[in-house]
Amino acid sequence: MAAQGYAAYLDQVEEVPARTERAVLAGGCFWGMQDLIRALPGVVSTRVGYSGGDIANATYRRHGNHAEAIEIVFDPARTNFRTLLEFFFQIHDPTTVNRQGNDRGVSYRSAIFYTDDDQKAVAQETIADVEASRLWPGKVVTELSPVGDFWEAEPEHQDYLERKPNGYTCHFVRPNWKLPRRAEAA
Repeated sequence: MAAQGYAAYLDQVEEVPARTERAVLAGGCFWGMQDLIRALPGVVSTRVGYSGGDIANATYRRHGNHAEAIEIVFDPARTNFRTLLEFFFQIHDPTTVNRQGNDRGVSYRSAIFYTDDDQKAVAQETIADVEASRLWPGKVVTELSPVGDFWEAEPEHQDYLERKPNGYTCHFVRPNWKLPRRAEAA
């Protein structure tokens, strides 16, 4: 017998993981980052906003030197911070200072805002692996800083490309881009 009513609804809802972790990344316009990252296995939720700056209550029109960023909540039983970072480096150019595609300015910088010492160590190792791989034509300029305040962007920016599939993005998955570990690259 098929479940009905609330029981049928519960059958359709994914179980919320017992423990989650948080990552905050910036790599250009947050619309494209969110669109690609939200589909990764183990990602529980995403939201776009502003981080890494010095203005409280940042908004799209008033965000000072904050970067457009994405907050990712993920299930560590299904994915890990390293996997998220490898994908992050695959979908944006970490070698351009304050720029992604047509977007220019400090808002569009590449940054990893780590939540603890473990994330910092994983980020440092991943950046070193990206450098050693020579998959990108220049030096990695990704900023590495402790996470501070994350100011959620306005509703019109949340899930933007899901609502407007033909909207602007400068992010894409680069085929055949596989980051080797430094030991494998040597």
